[in-house]
Amino acid sequence: MIPLRLAVSTIPLAKPLVIRLCRDAGRDAPSAEGHDAILQSWADGVAEYDAGGISVAVRTPDPNLIDGDILLLLPGGRAAHRLLRAGSRHNTLLVTERCDQRCVMCSQPPKDYDFDLLDSFAEAVRIAPLGHYIGITGGEPLLMKARLFQFLTRATDERPDLRFHVLTNGQHFTAQDMEVIEALGPERVLWGIPLYSADEALHDQIVGKAGAFAALTTNLARLTRAGAAIELRTVVMRSNIDGLGRLGHFIATRLPALDVWAIMQMERIGFGRMNWEREFCDTSRDFQPVARALGIAAARGLPASLYNFPICTVPDIWQRYCANSISDWKRKFLSACADCARQVDCCGFFEWSPADGGFQRIAAT
Repeated sequence: MIPLRLAVSTIPLAKPLVIRLCRDAGRDAPSAEGHDAILQSWADGVAEYDAGGISVAVRTPDPNLIDGDILLLLPGGRAAHRLLRAGSRHNTLLVTERCDQRCVMCSQPPKDYDFDLLDSFAEAVRIAPLGHYIGITGGEPLLMKARLFQFLTRATDERPDLRFHVLTNGQHFTAQDMEVIEALGPERVLWGIPLYSADEALHDQIVGKAGAFAALTTNLARLTRAGAAIELRTVVMRSNIDGLGRLGHFIATRLPALDVWAIMQMERIGFGRMNWEREFCDTSRDFQPVARALGIAAARGLPASLYNFPICTVPDIWQRYCANSISDWKRKFLSACADCARQVDCCGFFEWSPADGGFQRIAAT
């Protein structure tokens, strides 16, 4: 698994420090005055950098693997957060671990404490590699709505080459927010929002919050009127799979301007691990409910994709919907995948996917 933290020497810092690792000072990249850390030496698995007079030692098997990466160092820390990896398209910033929902399949269970690193994230985004697509996630990012909107507005103003994907439960938008949403624009920000069922009671049960469905549908209508780009997300579970077709009809009727309906497989971590035996639905053995939903989407002109579905677990006729969706740092391929010609297009499997108890029909293609 690709590490998202790197061991570093202890540095006497009074406040967080954002640095960009560089082999030399002549990078073809956005200006990072005051942030570039230039490689001085590498030996015995330790790379020594000079960050404006501050010596930073980073443990790495090869400095080329981290060249251009943007790190966050915290006071007293012995590990640096690898905020943005130059060679990856799967960079995500965790802005809070608080959340007001308790989704049964949540891969990032919420915590009651909070932190605010958005100022450091803003510094990182300002010196991000050109053309990067950056995820924003939580917890629930809109619990910090004022700060988040300020962050996104600044970032889109300063770096017009960047795009953002914000994962939110959609509970906290108001009519007054739509001016900001319109100003950010659909070309710059995609809002990833979950909807698990067209049945109000079932959706509320899955997310663990009464009234969530009503608030969500109201806010989705607001976002649609504001011209926001929306990725609607539905995790397939035993509790909702029989209603996927009805949900497809609901979405096509109520949200015709949707950018994509992402039908997703569960991730076996966090609450998803706790509820795996109860909720995981092996669509490699019975794909019909998903096929029905995809057929409805196609008939209604609703863009749809399959996230976290390894290609070989999907019938041939539906494989064109499979997206390479699992982030590189948590993706693996099985021994059965060794000779598969489709690896470059396939999402693979989550690092924590079970050896048994997961997909039962897996075969190289």
